[in-house]
Amino acid sequence: MKKLLVIVCLTVSLSSIAQDVSDRLKNAYTKFESDSQLSNALSSLYVVDAASGDVVFDKNSRIGLATASTLKVITAATAYELLGKDFRYETKFGYVGSIKSKSLIGNFYLQPSGDPTFGSWRWKSTGDTAIFKELRTAVKKLQINAYNDVIIDDRGWNSEIIPDGWIWQDIGNYYGAGPTGLNWRENQFDIILKSGKHLGDPVSVVRTQPAAPVSLVSYAKSAEKGSGDNSYVYYPLLKTAGVVRGTIPVNENGFKISAANPLPTKTFTQLLQENLIAGLGMRQIHSQSISHDTTILFTHYSPSLDSIVYWFLKKSINLYGEALVKTFSSRKSGKGETSKGVQIVKDFWRDKGIAPAELNIVDGSGLSPQTRVTTHAEVTVLKYARSQPWFNGYYYAFPEYNGMKMKSGTINDVKGFCGYQKSRDGKEYIFSFLVNNYNGPSAQLIQKMYKVLDELK
Repeated sequence: MKKLLVIVCLTVSLSSIAQDVSDRLKNAYTKFESDSQLSNALSSLYVVDAASGDVVFDKNSRIGLATASTLKVITAATAYELLGKDFRYETKFGYVGSIKSKSLIGNFYLQPSGDPTFGSWRWKSTGDTAIFKELRTAVKKLQINAYNDVIIDDRGWNSEIIPDGWIWQDIGNYYGAGPTGLNWRENQFDIILKSGKHLGDPVSVVRTQPAAPVSLVSYAKSAEKGSGDNSYVYYPLLKTAGVVRGTIPVNENGFKISAANPLPTKTFTQLLQENLIAGLGMRQIHSQSISHDTTILFTHYSPSLDSIVYWFLKKSINLYGEALVKTFSSRKSGKGETSKGVQIVKDFWRDKGIAPAELNIVDGSGLSPQTRVTTHAEVTVLKYARSQPWFNGYYYAFPEYNGMKMKSGTINDVKGFCGYQKSRDGKEYIFSFLVNNYNGPSAQLIQKMYKVLDELK
């Protein structure tokens, strides 16, 4: 009888705790929705018990909303499932033809694999110093003094570098760098700017690091001290020069901003000439076959997927997400195309119970405002991930905001958070919180979203 009484009391106590969380979330969310910043907005919050899957709170969980970078949790989970945590990209270098009398009768050959980490500074093994050392060692072993061009074998990779749905304001800036077969230095370069002494003074371009693949013209102006980086890079149609607009603070002699590199293959080949093979030309192969035998001298391997996902989620690198989506397509169909990769993502999760209309995506990073996903879909993916053998690496990659493990997302008038939270009483929750078309400062909205999510602590 005593045992029965203990069990009944424990059950009542746990139900009371769960009910308290639901009630607290309901009260907090009602207050949140009534805030003036939400007067013309649409928001959604979906919370489940991580262990049981029971719904703790649900508001608009089946309405598709722009996700911003919270979409990355879906792309990353899909990558673990389709590629495996130990997957590595392979970039192969060698030559086509034969070597006679210390002359290469043919061309150097490079076969990229869409590796978004090739040339990245985030790992010692992927930086330009390490890669050119590999190349230099391989060429030195050939003991040749005559050669022709280098063939960049892009067969199997769609040449459209920008996914559908990305906006003009984004695609010239570092976070708007799209993927191609050969990515280099995360397809970005730095622009060093100099501002004037007075408000409204012109801002000039000092230099770029590395050399820019296009010329640049600055129409940016000097703004208040401490105003930060409010500058943007545009690549206008029908013009030969990129344009820098916006503002940077006054009295800056070496203010750095980063721009997307629309021609990473060109940049890599120029550096190859400067660092290794002077006078080398470049020829890209997109579709036709290579007529001679190919000898591979070495293969450069990327870091493992676990490591790529770490930076993808932790620093929200859009390029990584778009490269992964194209990789899904390349491995399944032999052609790295965003549209096919997106469909593969939708098909995979449809088989796990997510309706296609809940995963209405056009890219892999969430930069496109055309992407529409439900909070129910995001939580379903997060819950699925929690039971997989690769979960530890996935979870470790989540940033921490407000003392909570969660991925954030931000595009114009869109803010989102999704992730995992363990409460003081030991209960674990999975949540997704999206807001579209809010007004006012994002910093204020974020603090109000935190107050709602604090009820899970």
